Amino acid sequence: MEELQSILEKINREGVEKAEAEAKRIVDAAKAEADAVLRNARDAAAKEKAEAARESAAATSRAEETIRQAARDAVIGVRDAVTALLDKLLAKDVDRALADDATVASLVADAIKGMTGPGEVAVGAKLAAALRAQLAASGEFTVVTDETLGTGFSVRLDGGRVEHAFTGEVIAAELAKRLRPELAKLLKV
Repeated sequence: MEELQSILEKINREGVEKAEAEAKRIVDAAKAEADAVLRNARDAAAKEKAEAARESAAATSRAEETIRQAARDAVIGVRDAVTALLDKLLAKDVDRALADDATVASLVADAIKGMTGPGEVAVGAKLAAALRAQLAASGEFTVVTDETLGTGFSVRLDGGRVEHAFTGEVIAAELAKRLRPELAKLLKV
């Protein structure tokens, strides 16, 4: 009986040991699997976090570029508006100055001073009579009426092949061209 008891105890012990070993193996396998799942989850989370950081940096960069472009566009818009206003004011002021017959007559005299004729000075009808009297003494230039000029005058030489325009439009455009670089400096464009 003692032998039987000893055998039963041995079988029982071996069974318990096997069960404990199996339980330990199952627990170890479960822990390993849990560790692998946790590692995979951490890796996936790290990848998602890195991708989110890249997307955030890209979005920030795009937003900054959009803001820079909007600021540049705003400065260009202001520059264009100021330039258009300057052009309009120059044209208005030049036209006003060229509406004065005495001013235009003086400018004509200065313009043809170094030129040799024969040539024509084209002006509007209002100024033509006064200039004819003034230029009659020189005999080299004749005065013709040209209502298409607007304000100012033009000087034509060599049978009309050479023409120098001193109209309000031309003078205002030349002044504006010279003022634009200074305007650009003021606007820091």
